[in-house]
Amino acid sequence: MATFVLVHGGGHGGWCYQKVARRLRAAGHEVHCPTLTGLGERAHLLNADIDLDTHIQDVVALMTFEGLSDIILVGHSYGGMVITGVADRVPDRIRELVYLDAAHPRDGESLQIVAPAQMEPTRAMGRSVDGIELVMWPFPGMASFFGITDPADVTWTEERLTPHPWKCFGQPLRLENGDAAFRLPRTNINCIQALQNSPDEARARQLDGHRNFEIDTGHDLMITEPDAVATMLLEVAG
Repeated sequence: MATFVLVHGGGHGGWCYQKVARRLRAAGHEVHCPTLTGLGERAHLLNADIDLDTHIQDVVALMTFEGLSDIILVGHSYGGMVITGVADRVPDRIRELVYLDAAHPRDGESLQIVAPAQMEPTRAMGRSVDGIELVMWPFPGMASFFGITDPADVTWTEERLTPHPWKCFGQPLRLENGDAAFRLPRTNINCIQALQNSPDEARARQLDGHRNFEIDTGHDLMITEPDAVATMLLEVAG
């Protein structure tokens, strides 16, 4: 039995992994799908101090208090920032990292630096509420931005999206343990269109895994292709 921790991306919550988690659990594995502070069902905890470090600590705390080890740690999109930070803080708890169409940061890089083409328009469409700069405000049809087309999935997703604190995207990742995070085995699961549209440096990072998978679907692949994603994760589990 493997232990999976599945970390969501911007504006989402642990809810987005429901389909994949069911399949992994049916195969006998332990699965945790934390929702990061200020998002999803934890949106009521939104405050001006939430940043990337907050979300890294969310996942580290889950591992600590649940007593988890030998973890397959999965991050989608912005979740790639989070899992890289988690791997730096507690590398001894992690068996392998899986980047699910995700950011691949290095020390000192923010998501704003890693993905400027996506982050600049995202910030431009943000707004401030009670002194908190929020982006990714949900709007009708937003699911199409994530490559979701099935009407039932569109409705289900759009009912659950929440705004995301900009500070998380603007704060640079700070690695405290040298290259500890990069010594861990890693798997990349890339959406083909995103891979094709990536600049050369970004594409090199997307393909630097010990194993690399490609899937022809939209960015929210855990929603659009849960069978394929679960099959790939089961291969990682061995």
